[in-house]
Amino acid sequence: MRLVYFAWVRERIGRPEEIVEPPEGVETVSDLLRWLRTRGEEYEHALEHPATIRVALDQTHADHDMPIGGSREIALFPPMTGG
Repeated sequence: MRLVYFAWVRERIGRPEEIVEPPEGVETVSDLLRWLRTRGEEYEHALEHPATIRVALDQTHADHDMPIGGSREIALFPPMTGG
């Protein structure tokens, strides 16, 4: 699956996107965020407060308990403000 990072998530991880194959047992958005945090210091720093991270599965906003299933693209971004 393709992961796309935006704003300070991208800056902290150090890349705009990547292709990954999560290990068995990574089934929900929360599982994915937990697994990503184990991939290195930059991921740990970017995702240290996972509840603040917003996620879109195939360009549709998703809650952290949503299954990632056959998602082809998962976007991670910080909270947004309007104005």
